[in-house]
Amino acid sequence: MEEQTKEYIARLVTEVLCKKDYETKGYMVPIGISARHVHLTQEHVEILFGKGYKLTRKKDLMGGQFAANEEVTIVGTKLRAIENVRVLGPVRTKSQVEISKTDSYKLGIGVPVRESGDVAGSAPIALVGPKGTVYLQEGCIIARRHVHMSPGDAKASGQKDRNIVSVKVENERGTIFNHVQVRVDERFTLEMHIDADEANGAGIQSGDMGYLLTEERIEA
Repeated sequence: MEEQTKEYIARLVTEVLCKKDYETKGYMVPIGISARHVHLTQEHVEILFGKGYKLTRKKDLMGGQFAANEEVTIVGTKLRAIENVRVLGPVRTKSQVEISKTDSYKLGIGVPVRESGDVAGSAPIALVGPKGTVYLQEGCIIARRHVHMSPGDAKASGQKDRNIVSVKVENERGTIFNHVQVRVDERFTLEMHIDADEANGAGIQSGDMGYLLTEERIEA
């Protein structure tokens, strides 16, 4: 109950902040930076960590997801590897690895930009855990930038699920992110997700704010 109360208060504060400059600039959106991570099926959890193994919760995330205590090593071509990659739960119907473009260079693989869950024809990758190894013929992607929002935020900002918008960040880099997909769900809290490469290039830290532009635009 205490956690639900904190989440409710946090959502109210976010709504107030996000509506502050709506009429003059656009609907304000907090920005979160997504680190590389892995989603696993239960079958692959057991191969990597042992028969009957269940993921253990480290930190709750948006939409019923959680950061698990478990980590794996991901391996690309010529045995190039990145260690200590966080597993997210709960388990899924398909295993998936989400990395940045810089990670793909390090691993030596060509990785497409995709919406989460769209892994058909994506890059192959190997996962190594303490008990075994899983080879995915497809499943490695660079996540498409997106904005999570509740139905209330969608109504207030004039958006619908799957809309494509732009988000403007007014800092010293003056960045506009185009091709941003809107995702609407009652479990979501308003937040735009970008990867570490995008954040570093635009001089953004988690918690910075952007302005949701009602239509996708590209400015010189």
